[in-house]
Amino acid sequence: MKKEVVQIRVDSQVKKKANKIFSAVGVDFSTGVRMYLNQVILRQGIPFSVLTENGFSEEKETELLRELAETKKMYERGELTAHTTVASLKKDLLS
Repeated sequence: MKKEVVQIRVDSQVKKKANKIFSAVGVDFSTGVRMYLNQVILRQGIPFSVLTENGFSEEKETELLRELAETKKMYERGELTAHTTVASLKKDLLS
């Protein structure tokens, strides 16, 4: 099988961290990247869940942001009370 050279640019810290993980499982960086590409082919897509910087799936983050917007609207309409202390919240809940 003919081999191709693939060049990629990544942040030095990303490469360093990935290389540390690859080394821990007994493979070099190139082998780790080849393993990833083979998994993309086998799974016909990204072989893992893609998460946002907050650690949520795209769908979950969209849902949370929608709920946050609705909560803000409810607060602005006076339907919710803000609490700055646990004692204040507890008092409100128990009344």
